[in-house]
Amino acid sequence: MSAASWEPAAGVLPATATTLDVVIPVYNEEAVLEASVERVHAHLAGLPWSATITIADNASTDGTAVVARRLAHRLPGVRVVHLAEKGRGRALRRAWSESASAVLVYMDVDLSTDLNALLPLVAPLLSGHSDLAIGSRLQHAARVQRGPKREVISRGYNLLVRGALRSRFSDAQCGFKAIRADVARELLPHVQDEAWFFDTELLVLAERAGLRIHEVPVDWVDDPDSRVAIVRTAIDDVRGLARVGRSLVSGRLPLTEVGERLGRASADAGGGRLGMQLGLFAVVGVCSTVAYALLYLALRGPMDPLWANATALLVTTVANTAANRRLTFGVRGRARALTHQAQGLVVLAVGLALTSAALWLLDGAGTGHRGVEVAVLTGVNLGVTVLRFVALRTWVFARRR
Repeated sequence: MSAASWEPAAGVLPATATTLDVVIPVYNEEAVLEASVERVHAHLAGLPWSATITIADNASTDGTAVVARRLAHRLPGVRVVHLAEKGRGRALRRAWSESASAVLVYMDVDLSTDLNALLPLVAPLLSGHSDLAIGSRLQHAARVQRGPKREVISRGYNLLVRGALRSRFSDAQCGFKAIRADVARELLPHVQDEAWFFDTELLVLAERAGLRIHEVPVDWVDDPDSRVAIVRTAIDDVRGLARVGRSLVSGRLPLTEVGERLGRASADAGGGRLGMQLGLFAVVGVCSTVAYALLYLALRGPMDPLWANATALLVTTVANTAANRRLTFGVRGRARALTHQAQGLVVLAVGLALTSAALWLLDGAGTGHRGVEVAVLTGVNLGVTVLRFVALRTWVFARRR
């Protein structure tokens, strides 16, 4: 864990004396920090619970630290945590771990989420009804203002999480969440990510442990000055999904015990592994299908259709087998790697026969349009996917007794 320091100022209310601890992670936010904290401070004064505001400074290089310290001296109930390294997850882990408040809250400094959602967010946790609570921009009652690019990215990411990890919550990355302190103590040791994937991983593990997640539809306005690097974050998130999926499939995480200690029944009890494998297999399959289509189109010029099809299938099958070996079925090391590839090529032979037959039929029908060829071949390959999963699970990567 990275080095950090807590600098309590005169008049700062310690977290041990409050019901809520509202954590605001910041990085180079000197321009908006003061106004945002003042707004949150005023809102908390109207709630029926005592509260602390924790400013978690993620190694800012501007005047954020100075502004934060000034707020801690001026406003009662404000404290500052300084971290030597960046990372939203790292900041939340540190601030939540230090706090002794009953409910731990997280919100973005831009306050894109309407603060009126805070009371319905934390009330189910204080009553004991729920274990975690999240603001959702994707529920029907939510009112959201943001551009089409972020809308597509957000919905695509949440569909990927739901498909790959069988999650049921609607919005993994809205910057408005709360968790009971006893739940955080159980889950945080099992969450590995220190950046933007942190809260997705936390939610997935909580759900698999059988914990209850309460969702609040929020009013949300996009911040045009967002500091999120979309492409890099997306890549890191996909890597995180694969890592968490492998951990769930392998059964290495003690989620059943976590659920039992918190009085909940784990969602992993009875049959969770097959569903996880199907989700990860589907993600690998979609990537393979897209790669096949692109490679076939690239090879279709210098090669005739049959050779282009065979080459594209061979390349993507080798990559598909390697990806499923590591991600879907959790097999590591070089042992039997060549055997697994050889068995994967046997399955390829079936796919090659079916796709070659489809091309032969298209040729006989006088249909030579490349778009039609790709569409038909993609459909046939999707049909072969079911056979491929059964073969991989029951033959290629079956557990040896």
